[in-house]
Amino acid sequence: MPPQRTKRAPVPRRPHRGGGPSQIVRGPKPGPSRDEGPQRIAKLLARAGIASRRDIEKMIGEGRIALNGGTLTTPATLLETLQGVTVDGQPVKPPTAARLFRFNKPQNTLTATRDPGGRPTIYDKLPAGLPRLMPVGRLDFMTEGLLLLTNDGELKRQLELPSTGVVRTYRARAFGAVTQAQLEELAEGVTVEGMRYGSINANLERRTGRNCWIEMALTEGKNREVRRVLAHLGLQVSRLIRTSYGPFTLEGLDSGDVAEIQREELFQFKRTLK
Repeated sequence: MPPQRTKRAPVPRRPHRGGGPSQIVRGPKPGPSRDEGPQRIAKLLARAGIASRRDIEKMIGEGRIALNGGTLTTPATLLETLQGVTVDGQPVKPPTAARLFRFNKPQNTLTATRDPGGRPTIYDKLPAGLPRLMPVGRLDFMTEGLLLLTNDGELKRQLELPSTGVVRTYRARAFGAVTQAQLEELAEGVTVEGMRYGSINANLERRTGRNCWIEMALTEGKNREVRRVLAHLGLQVSRLIRTSYGPFTLEGLDSGDVAEIQREELFQFKRTLK
């Protein structure tokens, strides 16, 4: 008989850490700001869908972003609007309403804009007519399943932060011997080759000979976390599927399909984020 599934303990959340002081550069004020008070330029550009905050900081370092004709040199710049801001010489359009999409990522695709080696990316698989979208987190080349996509860099950041506590769920098919007791020890966290991974709720779904299916829920989503943790337990992963991200699942999506999350559902979910 397959082992009994154990009741999952809640995954602990980490406190949020704030940033440091910023230099204010005031630009023209054509009208009310979308947010109250000045905002970091990286946050404003992320909300406008230009790129993630981290990528925007790199773009500033490369001299690609300017304000009223003057190249910006620090991501600590605070602005009330994006008027006068250009990226690669092109004016930035005002932010639009946040949108979120579910995408069933196929195997053998990169979560990247392009690949110098010519391998297919998620953007090669997405249908035409979508807005400019950024992936929420990443799935490696061989991992399939749910990948969220958004036009809002700030929403992307919120969903990716471990402190937000959004649970990601995976199903892994693996070869090797493991017990439910070993999997339950992952709830205390584990260190693999010097990398510390936080609490993981894991259950042995079924086993046939030395092959098994394992379900794992976590909040950190570090690079190749599931594969590395299971390898640490002596297992070889042959298939890995992300089945959910927060309340959003793969339901109704075949491989390569994409579907937009309804605005009201997204609004209610955003209210739960810290």
